[in-house]
Amino acid sequence: MIEKATLAGGCFWCLEAIFSEVEGVKKIEPGYSGGKFSEPTYEQVCTGTTGHAEVVQISFEPEVISFRELLKIFFSVHNPTTLNRQGEDVGTQYRSAIFYHSEEQKATAEKVILEVQQEWDKPVVTELVSFKEFYVAEKYHHNYFKKNPEQAYCRTVIAPKLKKFKEE
Repeated sequence: MIEKATLAGGCFWCLEAIFSEVEGVKKIEPGYSGGKFSEPTYEQVCTGTTGHAEVVQISFEPEVISFRELLKIFFSVHNPTTLNRQGEDVGTQYRSAIFYHSEEQKATAEKVILEVQQEWDKPVVTELVSFKEFYVAEKYHHNYFKKNPEQAYCRTVIAPKLKKFKEE
C-alpha cells in the first residue's frame, strides 16, 4: 500500500533532494498547495500573492517508513520557527506546513510538532492544514538538484543540507 505526504519547508528543490535519499519513498513530486486558485505557475507562486506554498508530495510505503519518520526527517532539515522563510528564501510560498491527508496523519503531526517544539527556543510555526489540492510544478523543477548540481543555489544551499542529512 502506498500513502501520500504533502510537506512545505522552504524551497521544494531542497526537500525533493533529501527525500529522494529515503528508503521507502517511491515517488516525489515538487508542486504547489494551499493557495487560492487552480493551476498556479511558478512565476505566480513566486510573487507570494497566490497563497500557495512550494511543497513536495511524497508517495511512500508506510511499512518501510512511517509518516512519523517522514515528519522527523522533515523537521530535521528545515527551521520550523521562521515564519514564511527558510534562510534567504522569503515569502509565504516558503512557509513550513504539513498538509495532512487523513485524521491519522493530523494526529501524528500534532504529536510530532509538540515533540519538536521541545528542541527549539522559539515557537514552531509549522501550519497543520487539511490537504485539498496539489498542483505539479513545471517539469524543469523535477529532480532539479540532480540535474543542476553546479548551479549556485544547489551548491550553496541544497548540497550542504543534503550532506548534513546523510551524515545524521
